Amino acid sequence: MDLAAHGRTGLHLRADPARAAALDQLAHDMAAGLGWTARLLEGTCYGLRIVLGIQDRPNAPINASDVTLLRDIDLPIWPVMKVLAAAGDLIEDRTPALDRWFTQQIGDLPQAMRTELTVWYEVMKHGSPTPPRRRPRSEITIRLHLQWALPMLRVWAAAGHHSLREINREQVLDALPPSGNARSTAGQGLKSICRLLKGRKVLFTDPTARVKVGYHAAKQPLPVNVELLRAALMSDDPARAALVALVAFHGLRAGQLQRLQLTDVRDGRLHVEGRIIILAEPVRDRLRAYLDMRQHRWPDTANPHLFLTKHTGRRTEECSKRWIWLTIGPDLSIAAIREDRILHEAHATGGDVRRLADLFGLSIQAGTRYTNTVDHPDLPGKQ
Repeated sequence: MDLAAHGRTGLHLRADPARAAALDQLAHDMAAGLGWTARLLEGTCYGLRIVLGIQDRPNAPINASDVTLLRDIDLPIWPVMKVLAAAGDLIEDRTPALDRWFTQQIGDLPQAMRTELTVWYEVMKHGSPTPPRRRPRSEITIRLHLQWALPMLRVWAAAGHHSLREINREQVLDALPPSGNARSTAGQGLKSICRLLKGRKVLFTDPTARVKVGYHAAKQPLPVNVELLRAALMSDDPARAALVALVAFHGLRAGQLQRLQLTDVRDGRLHVEGRIIILAEPVRDRLRAYLDMRQHRWPDTANPHLFLTKHTGRRTEECSKRWIWLTIGPDLSIAAIREDRILHEAHATGGDVRRLADLFGLSIQAGTRYTNTVDHPDLPGKQ
């Protein structure tokens, strides 16, 4: 339904008064607890009445896709969904972004191959409690494995193959890149698909069995541009300066920055994943500046996380990794800053891998990637 075509008046008159009043009160309670502005609360209440009014059955749950129609008349969507979800009145009927991406990626493959890949995708996404048991994989793992395998799948489809059952070991060897990371990643993606489908009895044999694809070679850790790092640390944006300082001095990861809560910073120490880190003085200064800004901008927020955005300031969710990347800027990345910090520590300690493990939560194998650079002639700190 086009809400804009119907206007803003009249729709709410069809809503059940008792139900509307209950949701209105829930919205007011939520607004008080989360520090919503009066304007946001007003838009939320109006939006609730509209989505109630467009329902064919007055007491039926509301589809999330109907709530998204509020965007057409510039009303807030997420607080309306939050209120409906809290009341148990929301049905999530929207297609997840990962599902849309997967369907788009395999759209040009033959039907039989799409069916086989869908079996792989569902198990990768949701896992399987029945033998062969399998835990769900992360979104990034699913995306990478499919992207690595797709070029070979499309080549086979173009050659007239309709199903992965038609592919044999020789065809796999012919399709794989000859060497290097291209071979290892393509092989890893294809093995992920074929092994799972063989275990599910979708394939009679695994054409990738005993096919050696090599290992992905890790990139050499390199120092970051000092001028860019200094400019980020001295930024006028308190959030940017604090984020960069936590990574540059203490090597935090993006996920750790996301999950940090206000209570994790106390007494000059940072408590993260069971470790207690004594904060460097430059980091304390930047955190104080950021916390002053945070208090001024969101004085009534109920969000317990340390870093807030214009969206999460009125919610309780953590910030997104995308916000962190955009805040740090296009010329730097968390991975590069973290690598620079660990690399500096490796050279300062003469390659003490145990110290790297204690300070940055690295495994011994991951730490040796940095300690192996201590005597490298092209890196600073060479002996």
